[in-house]
Amino acid sequence: MKKLFLIIGAPGSGKTTDAELIAQNNKDISHYSTGDMLRDEVASGSDRGQEINKYISKGEIVPIKIVIKTIVNAIKSSKTHVIVIDGYPRSIEQMMELDTYLQTHTDIELVSVIEVKVSEETARQRVLGRARGEDDNDAVFNNRMKVYTEPLQEIRNFYTQKEILHTISGERSIEDIVSEMENFIYLQLTRLS
Repeated sequence: MKKLFLIIGAPGSGKTTDAELIAQNNKDISHYSTGDMLRDEVASGSDRGQEINKYISKGEIVPIKIVIKTIVNAIKSSKTHVIVIDGYPRSIEQMMELDTYLQTHTDIELVSVIEVKVSEETARQRVLGRARGEDDNDAVFNNRMKVYTEPLQEIRNFYTQKEILHTISGERSIEDIVSEMENFIYLQLTRLS
């Protein structure tokens, strides 16, 4: 059975970097980001990849059912039993669709949802400080924060009720955050075995 950890956090919280480092440090853990999975599926030339490309090429949102199938496909074909996905779920709809899938398929277990918590000020400084492209500006940042925070309380409540939400502070060094995350993941896996 595959063991799944989801990492959520505001833009600039460092969730992708944290997840990448954990996978680099631990050969028994694979990391995926939702965007990368969709792009990999497109690059594979599969029927699903061609369907995804129809939406991405027009700048449209890929339908939730296709996203779930793509995520599940990546998890199942992963060479490791422990998978970390960052940036998912981003909406109530995504959360519920994954939950419905997991209830009917017993080959994947969602072990924990880790929230990397940072203040809006920290997130803003990090995103605007790195300014990698024209979308790294105040207006875009404000919109991305709004998209992230609108469903956040409901997502927190849902996973808190399931007793799998774990919050860590993202206001520290990357080393400290990654170390805490790794320890938490291995503690959860030990508890399950």
